[in-house]
Amino acid sequence: MENNQTILSEFLLLGLPIQPEHQHLFYALFLAMYLITILGNSIIIFLIQLDSHLHTPMYFFLRNLSFSDLCFSSVTIPKLLQNMQRQIPSIPYEGCLTQMYFFLFFGDLESFLLVAMAYDRYVAICSPLHYTNIMSPKLCVCLVALSWLLTMFHALLHTLLTARLSFCGDNVIPHFFCDLSALLKLACSDTHVNELVIFIMGGLVVIIPFLLIIVSYVQIFSSILKVPSAQGICKAFSTCGSHLSVVSLFYGTIIGLYLCPSSNNSTVKETVMAMMYTVVTPMLNPFIYSLRNRDMKGALGRVIHKKKMLSCFS
Repeated sequence: MENNQTILSEFLLLGLPIQPEHQHLFYALFLAMYLITILGNSIIIFLIQLDSHLHTPMYFFLRNLSFSDLCFSSVTIPKLLQNMQRQIPSIPYEGCLTQMYFFLFFGDLESFLLVAMAYDRYVAICSPLHYTNIMSPKLCVCLVALSWLLTMFHALLHTLLTARLSFCGDNVIPHFFCDLSALLKLACSDTHVNELVIFIMGGLVVIIPFLLIIVSYVQIFSSILKVPSAQGICKAFSTCGSHLSVVSLFYGTIIGLYLCPSSNNSTVKETVMAMMYTVVTPMLNPFIYSLRNRDMKGALGRVIHKKKMLSCFS
């Protein structure tokens, strides 16, 4: 006891509402999804690095997005898989705060990178003659560096504010990871400052990026409609279709879960929706960008051909 409050050394993660007889099946499913996520995003990262044809602003942002997706899944899924094999699914207090920090960091980073990619598409379609000058390597690096700095500050702010809270009594988190909102519900000290920061910063890192993406695409489509042609429309959809799909997947689940919560939202529903943007979206992103992208397919073919040529001469 210290100041009449028990200091918690660990939390219990309830995980997913899975029946014991289905535990092994879902374990295999989540393990397969995680391995696909790691493999798919790693392939994109290495292809962009190895193929000089992909050394463009769009693929520079995509490489960073793939790295973010890879890390985002790695923050929660390994711990989920570990707890599915344990009698007591616990996580240390320090480990919980660490997981929360990196979850916020990589989740926010994806949001900012999607904005940078939307701006890149906007410049490519609305100002094609000035694209090279505007989207210079220096600007691309600055946009990514700014994204990393802003997300680092945001995640650290929430982590430090949570670390000052006292936790006593109940230590059960009804989730498969250390969710910030779930942690605040367990706190036995005042959380008004935390809630205010969530409200203000939530708008900055979710609402504003989402609105910027919407504005970018409104400008893109209005530019296309000014000179309507089948070729122009096809080109726009080929360059923007993949990005729009990823934006819809990522923001759709987040907005449905956090910004449009219904009074009858159950813990099961919230957990399933959280699985969508923490597990499913990072897994699908490589398929979305590779299956609908000729450049990625061409790069894969060239890398495989180069490897075959090297093996023939060795």
